[in-house]
This record gives sequence, C-alpha cells and structure tokens, in this order.
Amino acid sequence: MMNSHRPLPRLAFGQGRASDGSRELPEEVAVALSYNGSTQAVMMASPAGLVDFAYGFSLTEGIATPDEIDSVEIVETPLGIDLQIWLKSPAESRLSARRRSMAGPVGCGLCGIDSLEEARRAPRRVADSSFTMTPAQIMSAMADLTAHQPLHDITRAAHAAAIWAAEGGIITSREDVGRHNALDKLIGALAQAAPVEGALVLTCRTSIDMVQKAAAAGFPMIIAASAPTAAAVDMADAAGITLVALARKDGFEVFTHTNRIAALEAAHVA
Repeated sequence: MMNSHRPLPRLAFGQGRASDGSRELPEEVAVALSYNGSTQAVMMASPAGLVDFAYGFSLTEGIATPDEIDSVEIVETPLGIDLQIWLKSPAESRLSARRRSMAGPVGCGLCGIDSLEEARRAPRRVADSSFTMTPAQIMSAMADLTAHQPLHDITRAAHAAAIWAAEGGIITSREDVGRHNALDKLIGALAQAAPVEGALVLTCRTSIDMVQKAAAAGFPMIIAASAPTAAAVDMADAAGITLVALARKDGFEVFTHTNRIAALEAAHVA
C-alpha cells in the first residue's frame, strides 16, 4: 500500500537567508470507485483509509448502504488506485438507474453531477433526538481535534473529520487532502462499527455538499473551524442539523437549531 506522505527537497527562506532541506508532503493519488466492474467516480485523495472511503462514499452518494456492499478490494495500478466495490442486487439496480460519471479534484464535492436539481437535492432530515452539547463541550471538541490529526502534524496539508460523543469525547477521526474525502472516510468507518450518536467536528468550512453528506449519515450537529456558506446554512436548517461554525477554544457561532445547546439558549434569553 502507498504511503500517505513522503519527504521532498525544498529551499526555505527566512530571516534573510536561504537553506536547503526537505519537507514531508501528503500524497495525492487518483482513486477510482468502481461498482460491479464499472467506474462511477474518480477522486483525488490520500491513499489511506480507502475501505472506509468506499463505504462512506457509497452511503453519502446514495449508492448503497453498508449491508448492500458485498466486498471491497483495493487494486493498485500504475495510474492510481481502483477501489473495486461489489454491490448486492438492489443497490446495483438503483445505481444503473442513476448512473453518473464524476471526475473530482480535492476542492470540489459536486463535480460531475448531471443536473442542477442534483446539486440542490433535498437533504435527508436527521432523526429527532435528545442530543445536546454545552458551550464548554463544543469548544473542547474543536480543541481536542488537534490531537487526532497525525497526517496534518507531519505535513500541515490535510483536513480532518471526527465524531465527538458525550462518552469519550472524540472517538474516531479520519484525514485526507480533500475535506469531502475525509468526511466520507469518517462516515464509512462509523458505518462499519456499532452505532454512536455525536457531533461531526471539521477542520474546514461547511459547504452545501458537506451538509448533505452529514445529513445522509444522520449527524445532529456540525462543528466547523471556518465559516459556512449561506447555502450550507439553509441546507442545515432544512435537515434539522445544528450548525456551529468559527469554533475556537474560546468561542463559536451557531447558525441553526440552537435548541441543542441548552445553556447557550438560556443565556441568550436572559
């Protein structure tokens, strides 16, 4: 299996002088997601957590649920990696009905869709629950994420997605050079484990497609480091997701469904 990073020579300049050296940089490879022998999408991604990527992408794109996947095989080729995913009959029939070809760079989560309706498709509304977080927990979750980013620590060039749960704090995280890929990998990892309810914690901005993926996975809350787009706020509101953004160790902003932050609601009313 390919390494997720490697050293490359570079010339550094600082304090008025130049110096030779090297820097660890993340690998970025073409990953084809093939279903029952036919390529459905090609994404540029980090060559790690690829089985999780297969499960997460399949779920968030509406292709297959985890129990509709028979097997996943990672095949390395001279040009990249072919994730060969084998579906059971019901999922294969659905995919045939909505076949689409995608070629996505790491910065784009909607590349290759075949209609405007697909870009703004209605999100799945998350189930009602009693899940809440205190302001202190929200700030702690974002601060704690730094301890779960080994690829970023080495390269300073990777996004992370994690789940925070009331019991255990951040319990699972995944990284990738692409923020959408990191989220799909996290969702895929969770889909193969025992169910757990918690908040999605992101190192990146929240765009409409990130909300769609979060809604497909059933996250009741998103906590992000950067500001969201206006469309993402609209989508989170429609999906019933609490959207927290610009989260830091000393504060944050809430854009939708503030009722899941009870202490903040009480302070606002007062």
